[in-house]
Amino acid sequence: MNPAADVIIPAVEVTHLRKVYGSGHTEVVAMRDATLSIAPGEIVGMFGPSGSGKSTLLTAMALINPPTSGQIAIGGRQVMDGPRALVDLRAFRREHLGFVFQKANLIPFLTALENVRIALEVNDISPKAARKRALELLDYLGVGPRAHNLPVALSGGEQQRVAVARALANSPSLILADEPTAALDGPLGRQVMELFAKIAHERQAGVIVVTHDHRTLDVFDRILDVEDGMIHSRNNPHSPPP
Repeated sequence: MNPAADVIIPAVEVTHLRKVYGSGHTEVVAMRDATLSIAPGEIVGMFGPSGSGKSTLLTAMALINPPTSGQIAIGGRQVMDGPRALVDLRAFRREHLGFVFQKANLIPFLTALENVRIALEVNDISPKAARKRALELLDYLGVGPRAHNLPVALSGGEQQRVAVARALANSPSLILADEPTAALDGPLGRQVMELFAKIAHERQAGVIVVTHDHRTLDVFDRILDVEDGMIHSRNNPHSPPP
């Protein structure tokens, strides 16, 4: 038996992450010595008060906001060493990361199908293959019948599902969501959170969701509490048994 066969490569691994804004008497430490590892197929909820460092951590893992020091590895590949990028960040984000924002941010003059298809075509996927993949994703997320509607004709929940489909377009190994249900009511917000759990468990993607919504605690496999730039990880007693 090969022990190496049982080794699970983390979807993302952050080691001793530190982020400092300003210097001298204006210095603000937004993240201090953050270390965490998220497994493929795991959905993690990130909670904490405003200004605690959640967005700093999320945008660092999204390769948008480089850390002052520390390392970031995605899918077993080290991509950041402090502020120094070890890969082509733009290309790596397109190929390996999916990001869902608080608002759907769909292109208003494109249909739901076109909003997803364009994320594939920028990665040199043929228009025919991109259309097929986009339709499959919209069907998977329950908005296939709305594929040819413009965003203005979609409900808030439908728009967010299209945004999730767009984030899934290139089969990312890591999906990051920043308050994705903040603009939705309770039932719709729960539907979107359950979709993230489905994606994590069925597609073996690592999923991290920043949220303030404690009504959806049970969808998470694990919870990260962030406060004063520090991360505290805990098992989720509200999650259902396997």
